[in-house]
Amino acid sequence: MKLLYIISICFIFLTSCDLNDDNETTYEETTYLVEWHLIEVNGGISGETDEFDLNTVVWTFNTENNVLTVVNNNTDDTKEDALDSGTYSYSETDFGGIFYLSIDGDEFGEFSFSSSNNFLTINATELSTEMVSDGYIYEFQRVLVEVE
Repeated sequence: MKLLYIISICFIFLTSCDLNDDNETTYEETTYLVEWHLIEVNGGISGETDEFDLNTVVWTFNTENNVLTVVNNNTDDTKEDALDSGTYSYSETDFGGIFYLSIDGDEFGEFSFSSSNNFLTINATELSTEMVSDGYIYEFQRVLVEVE
């Protein structure tokens, strides 16, 4: 009799369970756009330092088609800000583990990321063929923008 009771209880539990969980948690994948905000420029003949607020000069690299989009809202002509607003083709070259950025076919400078990848440095005083004494060093901060 006890065995019949246990089998009945098991049967009730097994037949009353619904395998379709209406409370399933769905996760939406969040996509981010990586923007590089120019925050500081050092160098030139006079050794100047120019600082920028976020959103003043923003570079976005499209790695699928090698297009750089620049949004330059700097209105201070005394500050070095690299490129005007627009789209540019770009390429990367590796010379023995040192990476160089070319924009519209012209070498722009050596580039590197910080260990945390939150900062990008483009050193336009260091080219693959020579050092440029009056070049600039551009420091960018990474900002992630959620894409809807």
